[in-house]
Amino acid sequence: MTNYFIFAAVETRKNILVAPLNWGLGHATRCIPIIRQLLAEGFQPIIASDGAALALLQREFPALVHLELPSYHIAYAKNPKNFKWKLLKNSPKTIAAIFEEKKLVRQWIAEYQLAGIISDNRLGVYSKKIPSVIITHQLTVLSGKTTWISSGLHRFFIQKFQECWVPDWGGAINLSGKLGHPEKLPITTRYIGVLSRLVKKEVPETIDYVILLSGPEPQRSLLEEKLRHEMQQIKGEIVLIRGVVESSIKKTVEPPFTIYNYLTSEGLSDILNSAKIVICRSGYTTIMDLAKLDKKAFFIPTPGQFEQEYLAKRLHRDGKIPQCSQKDFRHEKLDTIPFYKGLPKVGEEELPSDLFSLF
Repeated sequence: MTNYFIFAAVETRKNILVAPLNWGLGHATRCIPIIRQLLAEGFQPIIASDGAALALLQREFPALVHLELPSYHIAYAKNPKNFKWKLLKNSPKTIAAIFEEKKLVRQWIAEYQLAGIISDNRLGVYSKKIPSVIITHQLTVLSGKTTWISSGLHRFFIQKFQECWVPDWGGAINLSGKLGHPEKLPITTRYIGVLSRLVKKEVPETIDYVILLSGPEPQRSLLEEKLRHEMQQIKGEIVLIRGVVESSIKKTVEPPFTIYNYLTSEGLSDILNSAKIVICRSGYTTIMDLAKLDKKAFFIPTPGQFEQEYLAKRLHRDGKIPQCSQKDFRHEKLDTIPFYKGLPKVGEEELPSDLFSLF
């Protein structure tokens, strides 16, 4: 009799598709607290992505169902001036992937009896048949002189979802600036607070510098090469997390570096909580993680990536985090960090209690 009731309870759990974009690791990692909360509230998450993002979530949630979506073929140019051209050149493959996503979603709704969809910037992962939500901090998509086009196109897709969740605070104190706070909001917009998979711990800060790398190639490797050279001049303990997701976590020691290919949430929390300074890209998910852990940092935005350059310059201008371009970085610039006040504190905030009421 007991077994029957357990089986019945499991059978009534609603299946929710969670589908982050594979562009660096940020979209996947900020979905981790969403997936945890779904599990805590009795839903059954089903994860869908591709590449490193899917591999990371498979490591984090090995017991869940994992499905593969087509790649958007996102890649950075070696020359930052060619960034937009590279995206434009790949756009036919991206559009084809979006159409393929829509076909797969229709198939999975029937196959897995989906009750809802949470898409993190995957534009084809939605349905008119079941409640669909998009997570994005880019209500304004910066692209230089074509910002009005890229923003309008993104809003066109946002309107196809029942709700748009912005991972930020809705007031004057916020992390995303004009990206997540345009003059006119889509009518479905909801600010849900900072999303971070990491947990703040009161531990001694024993690591002098943590270098946190991620993002598409070749820029990830170019920054790694530069930092390995520059940080040879620094005294103290340095941990380098390469952001390369492989079949297992690997640790090597190459003085002055202790090197990890990647870390899961628990390991990354331990390392970052123990860090005095974090050197990293100015990706939005990284900014949320640093705010959650109340960490001092130095930003090196991805060359040609308008969003990261805007966020880094905004926080630099406001006296919160210093930054410089990748080509101009020298280890002496780290000496400016003590003169910056750091990010707004997150505290112990939780996701809204009615976040999943749509489902």
